[in-house]
Parts: sequence; structure tokens; C-alpha cells
Amino acid sequence: MDLSAKKAWLLSGGEVVYGPVQIMPGSASDPTPVGTFRVSAKVKDYHSREFDAPMPYSVFFQPGIAFHQGSLSKYSHGCIHLSPSASQKFFGTLASGDTVQVVR
Repeated sequence: MDLSAKKAWLLSGGEVVYGPVQIMPGSASDPTPVGTFRVSAKVKDYHSREFDAPMPYSVFFQPGIAFHQGSLSKYSHGCIHLSPSASQKFFGTLASGDTVQVVR
């Protein structure tokens, strides 16, 4: 993911297999972490207790931080918002242990 460009891609064997797609990252006060991570969990119908908000098609890559379906016009609390179709594609493609790279 490229936070500055607000774009994300799925890669396989170094080749782009999906994207780029638009994303909405965290705000300046709740930034999305930058670095290289691993997918730790996937939850199709996750609901955040902290923010009392649905997070459909969540793919977690750090505790409390995930790609998920969300607004592409409102900043998140650190997660990566994706469109409905992109969130379903990311959820269906990524597996536990897959690498997630986030750059600014």
C-alpha cells in the first residue's frame, strides 16, 4: 500500500494481479502504521467494539489494524478502508502469514 498515493495492489510472484485500487488510510492523529507486516487474521463480519462500527471483510496485519470495507472519503482510525469490491477481493486473496507492505 502507498499511503501518500492512497492506492493498494495485490501482488503474486512480484507481479500485480489486482489493482491499483483506491484506499483511505488513517488520519494524522490516528495514522496507519508503516512497515512490513504479516496477515494475522481474517474476519468476514468483524464489528469493532472500540468504535462500535462494522468492519466487513477485515484482514488484520497488526493488532487492531486491518484492511476492511469502509468509506473512501473519510479517514479511518488507522485501518485501511477499501471499496466493497476491493475489500472482498483482498479478503478472498490474502491468507494468514502473507506479507503486507505499507509505505508513505
